[in-house]
Amino acid sequence: MTKVSVRDFAIFQTKLLLDGLKDGAVFATSFVAFGLDLVFRRHGNRRLFYKLMKISERLDLWLNLHRATERADSDADGLFGVSEAGSDTLLGQIEQMVRSGDEPPSRETSTAMLPHRESSSPRSI
Repeated sequence: MTKVSVRDFAIFQTKLLLDGLKDGAVFATSFVAFGLDLVFRRHGNRRLFYKLMKISERLDLWLNLHRATERADSDADGLFGVSEAGSDTLLGQIEQMVRSGDEPPSRETSTAMLPHRESSSPRSI
């Protein structure tokens, strides 16, 4: 097994664990939210219930459980190769922490090797 495969496996297991915890919490909390909405009858609105559903949806988008797997098997960098470092997903945030920046090392190296251009504007002394 390669380092990338082990890393991607650990990331996927973490995402599965978080998704399961989220689902369990939302399952239990939805009963409470729906019950409170029924008891306090805010003009027939189930405000707490729908707020909980929106929070759950935002967490799903953040976890982005399967999205990056579409092309990861064909990329040498696995999940990190098809994700965007620093994005507002869990994977993007993990990649930024691991790489200590927004760009993978290979991109930084190639950018650093470009000739440095001096500014054409005169400097004030």
